[in-house]
Parts: sequence; C-alpha cells; structure tokens
Amino acid sequence: MTKIVYEVVEHDGGWAYKVDGVFSETFLSHALARSAADRAAKEQLVPGDATDISYEDKNGGWHDEPSSGGDRPETDVKG
Repeated sequence: MTKIVYEVVEHDGGWAYKVDGVFSETFLSHALARSAADRAAKEQLVPGDATDISYEDKNGGWHDEPSSGGDRPETDVKG
C-alpha cells in the first residue's frame, strides 16, 4: 500500500506543507499549514468512483484498466 506523508515546514516567509518535495501554498502560521495538511491527508482517504484509466509506462507503452476507486493510500502528517 502507498503511504503519503504531508510534512509541515517553514517556507517562503511562512509555513507550508510538502509532499514528495512539492510545496503547498504558503500559510501565515504553523497552525494554518497543519490544518490544511490534515484536511488534505483526510481527503486522500475518500474513495472515488469506479472508472477506466489509461496510463503510459516508463517504456512508452500505454495501458487501459479499470480502477475501483477504493484503493486509497495510507496518510500521515508530520510537523
């Protein structure tokens, strides 16, 4: 199972959360950034609708497959 970690850090004169090296918008306080990270982490847990997906693999091959929408990652917030 995939695990996504939201990390609250100082950023650009304020606070932000980052996931896999990508920063959110900047918040005025740690508390606001933490609240936004908690909200984003909880949203990751909400199942989606079943749908068909298409994706390209690292070799340039395309694949089509169904997605149940229920395979949600584990999430955590640090900081």
